[in-house]
Amino acid sequence: MKPIWIVDDDQSIRWVLEKALTRENIPHKSFSNPNDVLDALEKETPQILISDIRMPRGNGLDLLQSVKETHPLLPVIIMTAYSDLDSAVSSLQGGAFEYLTKPFDIDKAVELIRRAIEQSERNSTGNKEVAGWRQDSTEIIGQAPAMQEVFKAIGRLSQSHSTVLVTGESGTGKEMVAQALHKHSPRAKGPFITFSTAAVPKELLESELFGHERGAFPGALTLRRGRFEQADGGTLFLDEIGDIPFDLQTRLLRALSDGHFYRVGGQDPIKANVRIIASTHHHLEAKVASGAFREDLLHRLNVIRLRMPPLRERAEDIPALARHFMTTCAKSLGVEVKKISDEALKEMSSMSFPGNVRQLENLCHWLTVMTPSNIIGSSDLPADILAEAGAHPVLLEGDSTPSAPVAARGVGIDWEAGLSRIAVKMLQDGELNVYDALCSRFEKVILQAALEVTRGRRVEAAQRLGIGRNTITRKLQELGIND
Repeated sequence: MKPIWIVDDDQSIRWVLEKALTRENIPHKSFSNPNDVLDALEKETPQILISDIRMPRGNGLDLLQSVKETHPLLPVIIMTAYSDLDSAVSSLQGGAFEYLTKPFDIDKAVELIRRAIEQSERNSTGNKEVAGWRQDSTEIIGQAPAMQEVFKAIGRLSQSHSTVLVTGESGTGKEMVAQALHKHSPRAKGPFITFSTAAVPKELLESELFGHERGAFPGALTLRRGRFEQADGGTLFLDEIGDIPFDLQTRLLRALSDGHFYRVGGQDPIKANVRIIASTHHHLEAKVASGAFREDLLHRLNVIRLRMPPLRERAEDIPALARHFMTTCAKSLGVEVKKISDEALKEMSSMSFPGNVRQLENLCHWLTVMTPSNIIGSSDLPADILAEAGAHPVLLEGDSTPSAPVAARGVGIDWEAGLSRIAVKMLQDGELNVYDALCSRFEKVILQAALEVTRGRRVEAAQRLGIGRNTITRKLQELGIND
């Protein structure tokens, strides 16, 4: 078996991998810079190559490109501590076998190496086309594992024309992912057109999407090209596809099926070469079950599904995102960039941000405009935004009666109004069993809060809630809560 080559200027990383490979009886050889690797490649070829990206005496992506030009079938694993979208996409577009984020779990790294070895053994003959790569700037920021999976997915889809459905809560950045998918695709030089049903009056939706002929309806004084035609050769982003009216879904399905459509009032079919990327914050399967969304349209859209994680699942990204937004807000306003203290960043990282990244950006804009100091401390964070962003609710000191208002840091939270808005939205979306669904969510929140306060002691939690111990045991089992 040929040896595994490790390229990293960090001696500790090389040492850890060497120890792991020795334990697995896998031969290996280490290098501290890409230049030595290129020299060695003139004499021998490794089984696989594992390379860092940023090194003082060379760049791992340049090494990847050089290796793929001369050894296109050699599996290359790229490592980096700077796990941004560009690195992930550039690595995977450049033909990397996989992308490994530092710090990594050594057992998972060994598992990845074994998969690469298997791939190397299968690649005994033939040539593989090497995709081009580029390093474009991007505003998608994320070090969290959930975001790394998103970056990898964008990289893997970089040479694909497949339809993609991006799901996730409002404010998570679904449109930015759609833009990144377009930018890193073969259609990058074509147009990127967005169509949002929420931004268009219902009576004009069909005309906006498919266009209309002159005289098709009162006010149609000229021919108009719709979003499909405008996106020809590029990407059409259907934002919040779950909100599209049912009657328009039929026309959209027909256009997706064979690529042909008719302008409003038109007689001749029009064909457009368009890649579809759709997004939604709805649970489309539930809308299909309630009859509000066509099942065949869902299957057309759900070729590749990519989930954007809510900000609460990637809290470790909040400091980097906050610094980024503080910089961009200051630049847009033409003022000096304000710094957020570590204490304030820690406070912000503990918030759930129901409005996700968009809400964090709004908070940073508020801090840039409203705070007098150039260094923002915890006391500068606005109390109302803290409450809205999900600061943990506690009873005010001295309030012990059931009627006492629930507050976060002294500011009342109108949770009943919030619950009402959720119920109205679910009912308007045509969801079924809304009562049971909301009651289950309410019970789950209350039980989890009680267990958190009592550190998992069921009996004490039941006593504080005023329910029996058998009841709390049954409820925990029914709701799948682990205490």
